[in-house]
Amino acid sequence: MNETLQLIKERISTNHFDKTRKLSDDEIRELVEYAGQAPSSYNIQHWRFVAVASAEGKARLRALAYNQAKVEEAAVTFIVLGDLRGYDHMPEIAAAVVAAGQIDEKRAESWVTTSHKLYAGNEQFARDEAIRGASLAAMTLMIAAQAKGLSSGPMIGFDPVGVKQAFGIADRYLPVMLLTVGYPAPGNAGRKPRFGVDRILAFEQGSGFPS
Repeated sequence: MNETLQLIKERISTNHFDKTRKLSDDEIRELVEYAGQAPSSYNIQHWRFVAVASAEGKARLRALAYNQAKVEEAAVTFIVLGDLRGYDHMPEIAAAVVAAGQIDEKRAESWVTTSHKLYAGNEQFARDEAIRGASLAAMTLMIAAQAKGLSSGPMIGFDPVGVKQAFGIADRYLPVMLLTVGYPAPGNAGRKPRFGVDRILAFEQGSGFPS
């Protein structure tokens, strides 16, 4: 089987990390660089990552995550954010795509105008897109971590308001999840059984799914 496909099937959400093993700043930066390759509507790249790797920072974060030990034991715990106003950056984003020779100026102007219409006037849609983008980037980071011999675990059990206050996060950023990354320790459970493909796939229409 292709190595990447095998990694997808082997990945688990890790709860126990080897707290003696660390990651360097360069290793953390590399993981986030891979995460930044995730797909993104209008190339807005809604994702932002706060890497919490110091002992003091992880202790503060653990207290805001219902005292879950893995926050502190992992080499780094990322606060994964979605930018609710990512469309603010569209002029810069469109200009970069023009400079790369992928679209012309007229198309770039259309990108800027259309994206503002989509997001600026619809807070719920902007929020949904921020969550989608951040989640895609987080999954990409998890696969990159797995490929590098690391383990990871996405977390929803935390106080988002407290996290924003404790880590100086502006209101425009939505805490989507915490993401622990590090080297696994003994005691992690194996991969849980998943629904078979016939349970989760329908062709052409979804009337076969429970209503």
